[in-house]
Amino acid sequence: MTDHPTSVRHVSASNPVRDLPLHDLAGFTHRWVDAHGVRLHAVEGGRPTAPTVVLLAGFPQTWWAWRKVMPSLAARFHVIAIDLPGQGHSECPERSYDTHTVAAHVHAAVQALGVSTYWLVAHDIGAWVAFSLALNFESELRGVALLDAGIPGITLPESIPTDPERAWKTWHFAFHLVPGLPETLLAGREREYVGWFLKVKALSPDTFDDAELDHYAAAVAVDGGLRASLAYYRDAAESARRNHEALERKHLTVPVLGISSSHGSVPDMAASISPWADDTTGVVVPDAGHFIPDEQPAAVVAALDDFIVDD
Repeated sequence: MTDHPTSVRHVSASNPVRDLPLHDLAGFTHRWVDAHGVRLHAVEGGRPTAPTVVLLAGFPQTWWAWRKVMPSLAARFHVIAIDLPGQGHSECPERSYDTHTVAAHVHAAVQALGVSTYWLVAHDIGAWVAFSLALNFESELRGVALLDAGIPGITLPESIPTDPERAWKTWHFAFHLVPGLPETLLAGREREYVGWFLKVKALSPDTFDDAELDHYAAAVAVDGGLRASLAYYRDAAESARRNHEALERKHLTVPVLGISSSHGSVPDMAASISPWADDTTGVVVPDAGHFIPDEQPAAVVAALDDFIVDD
């Protein structure tokens, strides 16, 4: 059941990240909600009384990663794309970027928007958060779709490969953990760094245009943005520890869809997740690299249309 969001308290139009230009998407409204002390940015549209689909993006993107998917989903569903803490137009807490803490903020934001149960769709670091959210709030979830993500303690390898054919996909996990060095090397060079990820990890280097590169680089460059981006990696060990602690109590019973791609980071998300989930199915999207919603949005929509059932 989804209540009309305008009747909910703690929803405002006050943007806490004013130095970052705000993109509009036809049919969608920007909202900011108090989510357990952190103001999170949500972009909402679609059918208010239909099943709710919540979208979470990863590094180095923002909610804008879903812009090609959201209009099609909105024809059938109530759609909410949320910027994670420290991402896009959400506030940047000073600490606590382990995925269980972040998941509690995200779930509180969804509740503040008047949603009691929902489907969760997440990519990259967003999928880290989504997996932990499912462990803690499974009773409020209808299902979870996870796109190409090395989830700490789950689908992320224990060691980073040194084979050059594979190392380029995961080398940054170690780099981001080094105290101080990434900040020194990346400050003022955010566009070059973000551009490398977006161009190299997409199957086609032309997937992202200059405006998109500028947007994502600016999001990392805003005050606190780089610190927050690194913090998710620096807290990954704590995320993994808390994931396994939760999994000692129970496995996931909510339906899980693993979406991989022909040239992504995790060849088979469903197989990687299945040891910890009782109801897992998988889809492999052809002709795509890591950034599947940008590269093959129609295939993502089709997979979600098949996965999500009406209430």
